[in-house]
Amino acid sequence: MSRPTLGIAIITHNAAARLAQCLQAVSFADEIVVIDGGSTDATVGIAEALRARVIEARDWPGFGPQKNRALDALSTDWVLSIDADEIVSPELAASIQAAITDPQADVYAVDRLSSFCGVWVKHSGWYPDWIPRLFRRGTARFSPDLVHERLVLSTGKPVARLSGKLMHYSYEDFEAVLRKLDAYSTAGAQQRHAAGKRGGFGIALARGAWAFVRTYVLRRGFLDGKAGFMIAVFNAQTVYYRFLKLAHLNQMR
Repeated sequence: MSRPTLGIAIITHNAAARLAQCLQAVSFADEIVVIDGGSTDATVGIAEALRARVIEARDWPGFGPQKNRALDALSTDWVLSIDADEIVSPELAASIQAAITDPQADVYAVDRLSSFCGVWVKHSGWYPDWIPRLFRRGTARFSPDLVHERLVLSTGKPVARLSGKLMHYSYEDFEAVLRKLDAYSTAGAQQRHAAGKRGGFGIALARGAWAFVRTYVLRRGFLDGKAGFMIAVFNAQTVYYRFLKLAHLNQMR
């Protein structure tokens, strides 16, 4: 019986900062596909140097559809979907290889630990963060969402868990925080506009305030110290601007 094969699915856009680490950590895989959205930095060169197959797709359809393009480009038995700023730890790498060699499930979740401006976050709704990422090809696809996409499973079997951490360098500095605040609030507004949702100043203010309270108090962001406060403010601002942008889109109809 032949050994099961593993493919890595990644989407990129100007992701040179962590891409080499990301790819080196999954060098045990049989195939790596990178769908690039038109990077202007060294992303493509790094990916090709580390034996990834790069496919350019500049017509950005949103995170969900772009990730599905990466899935469709693979021909392996198993797929691990990761982002270019996520690093598979050695323990997780060993767990992945053991899981596909002797599978006990069709879908496996990984334990993701994220950092915010250099601080590993243990609360604030960021951790624990079990997310399905390893699956038998054909048993899952990403939702068609522009942002905050999720893996939709076609199997009714339970999702198993892998040991080891997926280290997520999500916000490396304040410039990244501001870029993502703008990008996520815009994408969220567009997604809600397409669904016929309404926005406005009052809604933006109320939803933003609630996002802060939920993150800092209910999700115990205060236990993350200064980083927890900054994350709560970031979440509040993202929600606030999302609904202001949504109101603007409604007015342009």
